[in-house]
Amino acid sequence: MTRLSELWTWAAIIALALVTVLSRGFFLIGDKPWPLPGWLRELLKVAPLAALVAVVAPEIFMSQGQVLSTWQDARWPAALVGMAVYFWRRDILATILSGMAVLLLLRLGLGW
Repeated sequence: MTRLSELWTWAAIIALALVTVLSRGFFLIGDKPWPLPGWLRELLKVAPLAALVAVVAPEIFMSQGQVLSTWQDARWPAALVGMAVYFWRRDILATILSGMAVLLLLRLGLGW
């Protein structure tokens, strides 16, 4: 590693540390609490769902960077069963277990 690249590495580490400290400590600076606007409060309610969809959707609809071209993929029925169980029971653990059970049954049992 050259001296210049080592300096850039340390500069990046220090800059990232400063950004982290400032962004996490930003709300501790003032004496009184800052009221959140109503629109921001509403957006923060759906942020976890949006993050979950952003992670799960590509796993269901894509394979190796390509959109699935066939419906005969074990992930489709597993996702449908998981959704049905969630809307029936409203239980996250039951959703995960039922979806995984269908996925394993189709992949190991039927060779999909």
